[in-house]
Amino acid sequence: MRKRFGEALLMGCTYLGAALCAGVMISLVGYVLIKGIPHLKPSLFSLTYTSDNVSLLPAMITTLLMALCSLLIALPLGIGAAIYLVEYARRGNKAVVWIRMTTETLAGIPSIIYGLFGMLFFVTALGWGFSLIAGACTLAVMILPLILRSTEEALKAVPDLYREGAFGLGAGRLRTVMKVVLPAAMPGILAGVILSIGRIVGETAALIYTAGTMAQIPTNLTASARTLSVHMYALSSEGFHTNEASATAAVLLILVLGINTLSAYIARKLSRR
Repeated sequence: MRKRFGEALLMGCTYLGAALCAGVMISLVGYVLIKGIPHLKPSLFSLTYTSDNVSLLPAMITTLLMALCSLLIALPLGIGAAIYLVEYARRGNKAVVWIRMTTETLAGIPSIIYGLFGMLFFVTALGWGFSLIAGACTLAVMILPLILRSTEEALKAVPDLYREGAFGLGAGRLRTVMKVVLPAAMPGILAGVILSIGRIVGETAALIYTAGTMAQIPTNLTASARTLSVHMYALSSEGFHTNEASATAAVLLILVLGINTLSAYIARKLSRR
């Protein structure tokens, strides 16, 4: 009876924790949507930003461009480094231990530190100024530890029998990694990519110091621009367009949900294969 009571108590705590988490998430999402959707209007989706319409469309396009550029920089570096650490580096190597420790440390650094680093290095030292490329490089440095660690854990989760079977059939190490290990680890890698996209889309502090706050669609990589999160922060801090800021928050939330849903769909397709 004591054992059954303990199991029932633990099961009740588990269900209670899950219900609380789900309730908090539903409350936050519902609050943002209820407060923001009624203030959506056609002028907010104008192609040109003015002080009258405070259009969020240029910021939305900039957000997508920023995420694309950041992932193009961070994904090859992060996935390549993870492949080296798991598949090529000698196990027990002290350098690998230090790299993993450094990566975990970098993953916990506040975003404002990355913003100051990007301002000092990309904006000032390299002379790029407030630009799309400076913001994308800063975000790439910020999400690189996340992509590296998630890819590394996904590669470790692939059973060694896959590798041994490929080696037994005469495949080399590179072919085994590209044709056997990476496809099996792709759902885990995409999970890291989803988290990285969420951090990119919701980032504000790092981009204020690197990409700037220019409310326009960037015509090139050296142009200054603002993302949706920076746009929402600017409207809220000014205090003149709080309703439009709420509408921007709703659009930002819907955009993140759409990206995550698409990524999860792709991950399920790859997992079935």
